[in-house]
Amino acid sequence: MNSKILVWDFPTRTFHWLLALSFTGAFVTGDSERYRDINLLLGYILLGLIGFRLIWGIVGTRYARFISFLFAPRAIAGYVRSMFQGKPQHYAGHNPAGSVAIFLLLGLGLLSSLSGLASYNEIGGEWLEELHELSANTMLAVVIVHIAGVFVSSFLHRENLARAMITGAKPGEPAEGIQHRHVWLGLLLLAAVLAMGYAYLYKDWAPPGLTPLSQQPVATEKRKQDD
Repeated sequence: MNSKILVWDFPTRTFHWLLALSFTGAFVTGDSERYRDINLLLGYILLGLIGFRLIWGIVGTRYARFISFLFAPRAIAGYVRSMFQGKPQHYAGHNPAGSVAIFLLLGLGLLSSLSGLASYNEIGGEWLEELHELSANTMLAVVIVHIAGVFVSSFLHRENLARAMITGAKPGEPAEGIQHRHVWLGLLLLAAVLAMGYAYLYKDWAPPGLTPLSQQPVATEKRKQDD
């Protein structure tokens, strides 16, 4: 099993890193009043990314589809046990432990985004704000465990799983690889996220519930001083 095969298509890899960056930015700006609108913008991006992944998890390539990493609880427990024994079974796509992290991250990301947007628009009251904070903190905990799991799995399997999510390639049998990278779709996803950020920062546009930068108090006061 020394040959390299294509496992992760380009849209899946693009989603993965955009989600990581968006969540990091949203979490860092979560308690800042100054960057509240940036936090909300990142929440919209996070929500859009998860929406894309839910669709791609149904119609995407072999290992991007949810059906490829739906494991029974017994299989998950068995895999975790085999990790502690130092002899985990190799999977071309997500392993059972990783699959749990993926579903948790998607669910918590969805919950965190929706509860945050609702709280910003004063829907639901204080309990929804607490739910948003709890879901975001829980998501951070899952991210930390997931990263630790990647390091452990990389060591046990003698393969760099983080690099695989950059290149898309992993060791495997030729018959296990996917045929199409779908680069165009990954670039389209990246362009959509960049266009959303650019339109908000420079083109006086804002998604629902957000005030365009040029209409915010700081910008308005600056214009008055310039005049």
